[in-house]
Amino acid sequence: ESRWPFLFGAIIVPSLIQVVILPFLPESPRYLLLEKHNRSKAEKAFQRFLGKGDVSQEIEEVLAESRAQRNTKLVSVLQLLRTRAVRWQILTVVVTMGCYQLCGLNAV
Repeated sequence: ESRWPFLFGAIIVPSLIQVVILPFLPESPRYLLLEKHNRSKAEKAFQRFLGKGDVSQEIEEVLAESRAQRNTKLVSVLQLLRTRAVRWQILTVVVTMGCYQLCGLNAV
């Protein structure tokens, strides 16, 4: 009973390690390219991760994926439930997740 503060305090060690290491980790090339709009830093990050000089193909793939995501139409939950083609799949997933919660499988 008297040792619980030590167990509670043990979480500090991984947190401190993460705080010390975090500034030395490179930023994500996708974040640099899509959010910061910094192509040169994104190229350097891709070169560091992939270990090759020419990363223009990877840059173009990220940009093409970003364009495809912008062109994707979002639907609401009600529209999704009204679509007959996906209604049973959604119902199956909801029932399965409900059973997981009720049977305690998440606790295991």
